[in-house]
Amino acid sequence: MSTDYQQARLSLGARLRELRTEAGVNGRDLAARLGWPASKVSKLENGRQTATPADLQAWAEAVGQPESAGELKGRLQGLESRYRTWRRLLAGGHRARQEVGVSHSQETTVTTGYEPGIVPGLFQIAEYARHVLTHATDLHDSPRDIEEGVRARMRRQEALYHPGKRFRFIMAEAALYVQICPPSVLAAQLDRLGGLLGLDNVELGIVPLGAPVSVVPKHGFWIFDDRLAIVETWNTEMWLDDRSDIDLYRKVWGKLQAAAVYGPAAHRLIARARSSLTIT
Repeated sequence: MSTDYQQARLSLGARLRELRTEAGVNGRDLAARLGWPASKVSKLENGRQTATPADLQAWAEAVGQPESAGELKGRLQGLESRYRTWRRLLAGGHRARQEVGVSHSQETTVTTGYEPGIVPGLFQIAEYARHVLTHATDLHDSPRDIEEGVRARMRRQEALYHPGKRFRFIMAEAALYVQICPPSVLAAQLDRLGGLLGLDNVELGIVPLGAPVSVVPKHGFWIFDDRLAIVETWNTEMWLDDRSDIDLYRKVWGKLQAAAVYGPAAHRLIARARSSLTIT
């Protein structure tokens, strides 16, 4: 579990203990009021268990401060929405995480993203996705539900054909060459990518190697309308819903877009990468 996440959970626990103490209630009595095991109160206060929104509502009412429920839930939202380690996210396998992606795609009108080293999941063919998820499984020692994860990722792509939805993505040219899969699979993936350039609701830009850029392209990220930005690192997926964070990632995306090429120029870069592959 990430240090930031655990520190946030400890902070929430300390606030719960403060409310209980102010009410003059000991842990055992509070647990009795709530119908919980006494150990649950201790675990929540010491950051060893994550509260649910219902837990926090019940706690606030049990200590006679129902007005504090909103504050507590806000702390929980910040805790859960910002830092999610991949080990925790993938503890139940890939399918659950991919189904979250399906929900995002269904709920979002404009999906914006940048990927420096991989084809975006929305554009992946099944075999390419299979290799991507397999490598992630090996890295994080997570359950090997690869096929379930691939099927969920393919379902997510149905959003590409829903009327009214738009997809604005930028890739680094280097991502066209990363052989996370066999050359034959990468070739098929690049063919698929070229075909997507013809969709009216897909804007796919590619930042050529050597193109001048005004921001360091550190990592991939996705923006869902104006409500959420998701940023992926090696160990953590961050969900950022603060306006300032979303605005920052939109600014970064705009700087990368200024360096990207589209249409026939993008198609030529894809074709050049495709022709470089040696397929046996």
